[in-house]
Amino acid sequence: MSKILKTVSVVALGMTMTAGSAGAQDRQLKIGMTFQEMNNPYFVSMQEALMEAAAGLGAEVVVTNAGHDVAKQISDVEDMLQQNIDILLLNPTDSAGIEAAVHMAKEAGVIVVAVDANANGPVDTFVGSKNRDAGYMSCAYMAEAMGGEGEVAILDGIPVVPILERVEGCKAALEESPGITLVTTQNGRQDRSVALGVVENMIQAHPNLGGIFSVNDGGAMGALAAIQGSGRDILLTSVDGAPEAVEAIARGTPFIQTTAQFPRDQVRIALGMALAHYWGAQVVPAEVPIDVRVVDAENAEGFAW
Repeated sequence: MSKILKTVSVVALGMTMTAGSAGAQDRQLKIGMTFQEMNNPYFVSMQEALMEAAAGLGAEVVVTNAGHDVAKQISDVEDMLQQNIDILLLNPTDSAGIEAAVHMAKEAGVIVVAVDANANGPVDTFVGSKNRDAGYMSCAYMAEAMGGEGEVAILDGIPVVPILERVEGCKAALEESPGITLVTTQNGRQDRSVALGVVENMIQAHPNLGGIFSVNDGGAMGALAAIQGSGRDILLTSVDGAPEAVEAIARGTPFIQTTAQFPRDQVRIALGMALAHYWGAQVVPAEVPIDVRVVDAENAEGFAW
């Protein structure tokens, strides 16, 4: 994290403590966070960090899981508003579909900060990874590992902005290697079991396939099982930095690289931005991009979110 972001987060926390000690608020701060899914260590880690931070603030937290159902996520936000939340941390399952909920929250006077994926509507601040950079870094790594030649595939996912940006970055990297040919892009829905079947079909359909980029580590683990089951020499790269993926990389499997994000930092900074808004800061960033990092065999051991 940059020194600037650290400073902003510390300032926001300091504002909270100062205002709280001055008795500016008569009731306990209430934070709502709605996740697009919780069947993913990435978001579990994010929730843990949120609960730790909220405990330090003495705040109450309401957490919901949309399960990739935008109608449920909208309903969850409505329920949170009925519970009089002050801050909504929004991890949208559908950036466009959730807009109505953003408007509802703002009309209720709630601070809205989007986390990991942005949302349409009057969001106060968006905090998320540099997803285009992540896709670019993973596919540039794969192209170099393949010697700049061969056939590759993209294991796509749910069409939310971060995934779209990762694919965009990947394609930009591949275009810089004229000897690399993108032969197929298929949707593994960021799910291990779905990705397993999709990649098995990819491998059968493309006998010269030499590399696969997965938009997330969940899908990559399914892809790894398919690659190992095929007995083929196919390299695999991904985005996330999940513990299971890092372990596979450290073991020397065909999974050679993941571009790690930092979910704990994202939610901590998102909460800092929300608190800055809540306590009346006049100048708060509209967007805070979080750096990503390549994890490969050289630095996988000891890496953790």
